[in-house]
Amino acid sequence: MELIKLLGVLIVIVGFALKLDSILIIFLALITTGIVGGLGIGGLLETIGVNFVANRSMAIFIMILLITGVLERNGLREAATDLIKKVKGATAGKVVSAYGIMRGIFGAFNVGFGGVAGFVRPVVLPMAEAAVKNQGHEAKEEHVEDIKGMASAMENITWFFWQVLFVGGSGGILVQGTLASLGYEVELIELAAAEIPVAIFALIVGCAVTLVNDKRLTKKYYGENKQGV
Repeated sequence: MELIKLLGVLIVIVGFALKLDSILIIFLALITTGIVGGLGIGGLLETIGVNFVANRSMAIFIMILLITGVLERNGLREAATDLIKKVKGATAGKVVSAYGIMRGIFGAFNVGFGGVAGFVRPVVLPMAEAAVKNQGHEAKEEHVEDIKGMASAMENITWFFWQVLFVGGSGGILVQGTLASLGYEVELIELAAAEIPVAIFALIVGCAVTLVNDKRLTKKYYGENKQGV
């Protein structure tokens, strides 16, 4: 009977395998895990409420997921697609790279957009697909999967390296604490200053790899670009 507690994990695996709505899958898995784990509806709501107050960053993440879900249901993906259709010369690689630059700048101020589930999938991915259509191609499923990988990688690279620039952020405090345990006393502002060139280099490399990989994938799936991009 202990295995039934893993039912939430099974829901996530099956849901993503069938490419169902990711936000819906996450919340179904959350509710199911709470119920089969013995919390019941009351216990589940109490646990969510306690953690909502104790972990404000998680509370913000949940709110972003809810807001994104509502916006997506009311045409967020379509609006993102229509926007990128108006941009001449846009490619999937350029869209992902532009997002990486924006993500890095906001990450330096510890501002999040909801991550892969909350922003990349409902906003960045439709824009990248629209950019493929702008090049005169109908996006193939295999190509879309590759674009998902590039966009997710860009999200992880920019957030990992740039959020440390925020003085007082969790990343900087973690590094400071680790160095202190090794006998090195450093100020957070010193850590941020040392991280700036690393963050910039990581972003440049990430964008360069994305653009090169995008050209390679376009040629792989569609041959020579019709618009010569």
